Amino acid sequence: MVSHPQDYYIMNSFSVKRSRTTGRRQNVLKYYILVLIVAGLVYGITCAPGSLWQDSGMIQYRVWHNDIEGKLGLALSHPLFYIPAIGAKYILPGEFGFRVNMLTAVMSAFAVANVFLLLQIWTKRNLPGLIAAISLGLSHTFWRHGAIAETYNLYIALLMGELIVLLQYCRTQKVGWLYGLALLNGLAIANHMLGVFGLACYGIFVAGLMIKKKVRLKHITVMCLLWLLAAAPFIYLIVRNIAQTGDVGGTAASALFGTAYQQDVLNTHITGRIVKENILFLLMNFPTPNILLAVVGLYLLPQIAPKGKYAAVIIALLIMFFIFAFRYTIVDRYAFFIPFYAIISILIGLGSYVVLEGRRNKIVMWVILLCTLLPIGAYAVGPGTARKMKLTVGTKREIPYRDDYQWFLQPWRTGYHGAERFAGEALAMVEDGAVIYADNTTVYPLLYAQEVHGKGKTVTVISGIVSSKNALQNIKHLSAFGGKVASSTEVFNKQNIDSLLAERSVYVVTPRKGYCPGFLLENCDFEKKGVVYQVFKR
Repeated sequence: MVSHPQDYYIMNSFSVKRSRTTGRRQNVLKYYILVLIVAGLVYGITCAPGSLWQDSGMIQYRVWHNDIEGKLGLALSHPLFYIPAIGAKYILPGEFGFRVNMLTAVMSAFAVANVFLLLQIWTKRNLPGLIAAISLGLSHTFWRHGAIAETYNLYIALLMGELIVLLQYCRTQKVGWLYGLALLNGLAIANHMLGVFGLACYGIFVAGLMIKKKVRLKHITVMCLLWLLAAAPFIYLIVRNIAQTGDVGGTAASALFGTAYQQDVLNTHITGRIVKENILFLLMNFPTPNILLAVVGLYLLPQIAPKGKYAAVIIALLIMFFIFAFRYTIVDRYAFFIPFYAIISILIGLGSYVVLEGRRNKIVMWVILLCTLLPIGAYAVGPGTARKMKLTVGTKREIPYRDDYQWFLQPWRTGYHGAERFAGEALAMVEDGAVIYADNTTVYPLLYAQEVHGKGKTVTVISGIVSSKNALQNIKHLSAFGGKVASSTEVFNKQNIDSLLAERSVYVVTPRKGYCPGFLLENCDFEKKGVVYQVFKR
């Protein structure tokens, strides 16, 4: 019972305020779910239906074998991705490869929805969040990696989660949000080593809070424990590797660089070709005038960001992601620009907020929204335009049933069965007991066809990175070799190739340097047969 009119007014005002807050949260949740569903439909419809080439094929192969570590070093293990992917292969419906691809589509949808949520919470407006979400969702490289089995977009979902909870801390100063930050960054590290950039930024951020006595040692202890718990899948692999090898330094290098990429990761030499390609990457991902909104958002970021160095964290991440990807030298470095594109999308959303705030000109709003959709048209006409202009996409050879213009310039993979068709034809046309040497791009479709679909079981598939399960057994039974061998590739060498050719038919996918062993190119001739080349003694 209220005893005083003023008490009644205070209680009524509190009730109204709480009701409005609840209503706003429900409204935000409704739009978040809507963005999530739409993005999921886009990536679900455009994701590849089955077997894939190169790294995506390797991911499918590892999932098929329940392999959370891989063979390329701990930095490329990505255990947080493989744990749910292995579970998804038993749960999701459809063809095996589609199940793995579809999981990536779902992860990508969450990344897009999280971008929307970040901007919505930041600006308290739906439109800037929608513009930022579409900008990222339709950016070429992000979309492409949302339509195939890949690990990068899961990292973006976690990165956006980190920025959301950090934003909330800067606004409320509640330490609980920092606990969420530690948890999410630990998960990010367990998925991809790109998470170390965020770890560095947040570490400096929290150190500043300690100096200002805004957090205490007990808070830091809880954060560390949560981080370790979240990063446990990756830490487990590190500890196991040290226990097995006793090599702490080698394990550390493996965790940071993988087995063969230290020189690329630490590269500081920039060439004109790299600069040109990187500029083209940026234009390909944002072929829209809306990229100018990112300039506006960056310029005004310090003014519209909450206090507490939040703008400094955003700018630091932007710079680090850009520098890392810009001077990276691996062939598919374009994928490492994805975190940079995610930050650019945030800035585009902020720029749209600044331009549209206080304006009632719906024409400007609709122009900006229309421009967010321009990339779809650019990707649709891109392959044909590039072909007419005789532009190259950087590939050195043709792969059967893969149009490189479409493969590299269009992000969608709806109905693509090129890898499956190649593998099926290759295994069907070679003789029983034949040997096929495949490079790292083409070996996984062949192994996929053998192990998932049971095709060409008597054919021995050999590559420099992984070989068919029957490779060792088949090679060991050759009378020309005998004895015990460590691996199938150990006997597939210059000393033994003559004996192998006398016993079996041998094929390669591509008789070119970099895709075929040098001893074959130097001592053998090749005759094209279907989608592969048969090897003959010269």
